[in-house]
Amino acid sequence: MDALTGFVVVGLAIAVGWLIGRIDLLGPHARHVLGRLTFFVLSPFLLFVVLAEADVRTLFSALLPVSAIAAAAVFLVYLVIARWVWRRGVGETLIGVLSAGQVNSNNMGIPLSVYLLGSAAYPAPVILLQLLVFTPISMAIFEAVSTGQRRVFPILRRTVTNPIVVGSVLGVLVSVSGIDLPPIVLDPLQLLADACVPVLLISYGISLHGQRVLGASGRRRDILLASALKLIAMPLVAWAVARFAFGLSAQEVLVVTVLAALPTAQNVFNYAQRFDVGETIARDTVFLTTLGCVPVLLLTTVLLTP
Repeated sequence: MDALTGFVVVGLAIAVGWLIGRIDLLGPHARHVLGRLTFFVLSPFLLFVVLAEADVRTLFSALLPVSAIAAAAVFLVYLVIARWVWRRGVGETLIGVLSAGQVNSNNMGIPLSVYLLGSAAYPAPVILLQLLVFTPISMAIFEAVSTGQRRVFPILRRTVTNPIVVGSVLGVLVSVSGIDLPPIVLDPLQLLADACVPVLLISYGISLHGQRVLGASGRRRDILLASALKLIAMPLVAWAVARFAFGLSAQEVLVVTVLAALPTAQNVFNYAQRFDVGETIARDTVFLTTLGCVPVLLLTTVLLTP
């Protein structure tokens, strides 16, 4: 029931956003303003709270390398096809790469993990991987593309001061150090963190108004490739690596496969908005994978449950 609830919550927030866009309630700059609010303010608080409260033992479990390999495999496939076969630009290629391999491990992963796997802790290693490895690298590339800067130190400075990176790093430091934040500190942070997901989903819903999924944008094959890699290739790679390369238990194989089958993270759409690149690819891939992950997850659970 938790999994169904998760889908209903996400769907309602997106529908509200679409309605807001349809009646033009917030004006023509709504997407831009909400996107910046999410990126610079709300997301850092959310990532800090999630990682600060995570169990260190779960963060650095054996699930981490398997998830990393599965993501890297689909990243590489998309990169080769989009960049060197289709000749896409660097920023647009990166959005497609993240759409193919960065999973919605938080607001979708946690409730689905509770229902399908019996614990909310399983997505923690994926959250860690994405926030401390994928995000800093992605932000550095986006900063280089958007500013035209090619010198290492200015790019590094902008990356390490990026609010999303700062929030993630501080959260991990709190978790690793074992600091128990008192309610007077944690509760105000949690209040802002709780606003992130609904605002992001509403912003995404606004972007859907007036748009047609797989419309004539010239990027239909990019979207289909990213969606296929996300829904089919990534779970298969995770299953194979977990079972044959790492020899994980049946329960662990199920866990990493389910995590790999999660839909594309809405954060990718937020990055596309922030850096004004690849928005169609991110938007449509999020939509298709969110719908398509339902049968994939159910089939995975039926076939792999010990």
